[in-house]
Amino acid sequence: MEYEKYATFLPARYRPEPAIEPASTWWPWRGRTVHIARAGTRDSAVRVLVLHGAGGHAGALWPFAALAAREGAEVLVPDLPLYGDTVEPRPGSVRYDDWVDLLCDLVRAERRDDERPLIVFGASMGGMLGYEVAARTREIAHVVATCLLDPVDPDARRAAARMSFVGPSAPALMRAIDPLVGRVRVPIRWLVNMNAMSRNPDLSRLCATDPKGGGVRVPLGFLSSWLNYRHARPETFDAAPVTLVHPAADDWTPPELSIRFLDRIQGRKQLMLLENCGHYPVEEPGVGQAEEALRGVLDGLVV
Repeated sequence: MEYEKYATFLPARYRPEPAIEPASTWWPWRGRTVHIARAGTRDSAVRVLVLHGAGGHAGALWPFAALAAREGAEVLVPDLPLYGDTVEPRPGSVRYDDWVDLLCDLVRAERRDDERPLIVFGASMGGMLGYEVAARTREIAHVVATCLLDPVDPDARRAAARMSFVGPSAPALMRAIDPLVGRVRVPIRWLVNMNAMSRNPDLSRLCATDPKGGGVRVPLGFLSSWLNYRHARPETFDAAPVTLVHPAADDWTPPELSIRFLDRIQGRKQLMLLENCGHYPVEEPGVGQAEEALRGVLDGLVV
């Protein structure tokens, strides 16, 4: 994994020496071979499942996984189908529902013989994935998310997607044409504004051109499935505490969209805006604030 390229954008104090190297492991799931990067041992009191979003992969998020490992957690970072090193035999058939099902099965498998608390840390689209997995499995001790973008919200759809058609009729339109063009794959950068990934244009360029991330092609049916997905209702969500650590200077998905969803959650929740950070948070003081929030969650689960 070329995580070193992403790590160089973090301030030096967040790049431990020696570096915490990921170990590649493989997990079979419904005909796929899922790549999962790991670090840490069973001596760790807490585990952290790190989830990427559209345009990401395990290597792109490893610098943040390494921060959790440095705090003493065991970490695992899967490559979701279409991304990273996961082997996907039918790329045209991948849908958002597959991501949710895969992660639910992974969480249940990881928890089957391991009672240690499992935190989920979701970045970008990974935030709602972590929330949904917590709701479905009830096996997550805490949800930490940089973003909670609900596709039911028209403003959230417009922020996430690059195309102007993502108005009120977009879900129905995409659902109607899915049988005809759903398997057609297009570059993910055609669908989302990868240029807004970071306030640093070099980091945005790296994300957009990474052949394992922002450089992949995704089926139009994946977009349709996301637009039409109905996540667990926040008004009845009580599966785990939720901590939103949204970048305050996010030019792609404005904080108010995530806060709008967080406000509807009736269970335990907290908000921390990461000062000076863009969508991919690498700026100070926000990175330090994210590390502080994660440390607080970890400490709260250590008995």
